[in-house]
Amino acid sequence: MSATVSFQEWISTHSERCESALDRLLDSVQTNPWRLHEAMRYAAQGGGKRIRPLLVYAAGQLAEQTSDETLDAAAVAIECIHAYSLVHDDLPCMDDDDLRRGRPTVHKAFDEATALLVGDALQTRAFEVLANATAPAEMRLKMITALAMASGSRGMAGGQAIDLESVGKKLDLAGLQLMHAMKTGALLSCAVELGGIAANLNEAQLAHLGQYSKALGLAFQIVDDVLDATADSQTLGKTAGKDAAANKSTYVTLMGLDYAQKQAKELQGNAIKSLEGFGSKAQALKDLALLVVNRGK
Repeated sequence: MSATVSFQEWISTHSERCESALDRLLDSVQTNPWRLHEAMRYAAQGGGKRIRPLLVYAAGQLAEQTSDETLDAAAVAIECIHAYSLVHDDLPCMDDDDLRRGRPTVHKAFDEATALLVGDALQTRAFEVLANATAPAEMRLKMITALAMASGSRGMAGGQAIDLESVGKKLDLAGLQLMHAMKTGALLSCAVELGGIAANLNEAQLAHLGQYSKALGLAFQIVDDVLDATADSQTLGKTAGKDAAANKSTYVTLMGLDYAQKQAKELQGNAIKSLEGFGSKAQALKDLALLVVNRGK
């Protein structure tokens, strides 16, 4: 069997595992308030690439033995935070979008007030899932701390604030990198870190994972910018050309398409190189770096 086929099977297996864990750890639509729980499931189970949960599982494979239940909790928690961020990002007061993952956004399928509550409830559910995970208290505390830092004002939420403040303004390259390191990179890095924490990796190993995830996070955003400029809405599953229409600074508008594509490839190489010390156990992480940069092709 070729490496490509093997990796596709790995993705399929772990994507299904994430879907099963989400179904198990989210409240059912029979739980009152029913409409809110229905909308939460709509947001969290509405497809998507599941890159963040896959990173959790891939990093968790770096140890000989890692608790499946702990990894599932970490994967669901990171996906709940990601889903909440998308729900709020799509609201009229933010990026104002009608399409997400190829179907109506939550505020269009339900209403704006419900969408706001969905984001709030998914965020708190993420921490509840980690707090109740079957893992030592010290491990749970590390995971909760990592997720809080990555999703707060010094991470994802802070990056979104910078993004909103910069509409119509021209950021320099350093400013653009900082914004995306917070808005996109922080949560991707956290996904890798959560897997590493669940695997009980030491500080030196976690540092190598940090190098990997920093490069991967920036590459991910650069590819997003390239796809926003070159792909159509059907391919993206969301409205294409939104950044240009909103006069936002992107890697493409700032440095050009060729530079952006070359930079993504260079970052991909840096990410893979940082995993050399892990040997074959890091194959899924390496393959995910290739997937991130080559998506849309």
